[in-house]
Amino acid sequence: MPIVMETGSDVNSVAEAVNPLVDEYRIRCLWFLRRDYYPSTPEERLRVLGHIERHGDRQAFRRAATLKRWLSPGCSEPSVGS
Repeated sequence: MPIVMETGSDVNSVAEAVNPLVDEYRIRCLWFLRRDYYPSTPEERLRVLGHIERHGDRQAFRRAATLKRWLSPGCSEPSVGS
């Protein structure tokens, strides 16, 4: 299921989208984490999404990359050229 985030989505809704992705790719990409582990800070979420990008399939890469863009610092700030 693709992840679609609207412009202006808050960080909490993006963060909540990480947990189902963690569940879906836990065995393939996150086998080294505890079964009950879910990232709780922005840094942990970015790290877990990076593991999913590197060790998952193409769909996993695209979904994780989308979430990483929304979680990355400054993504909601106006661009320099605005």
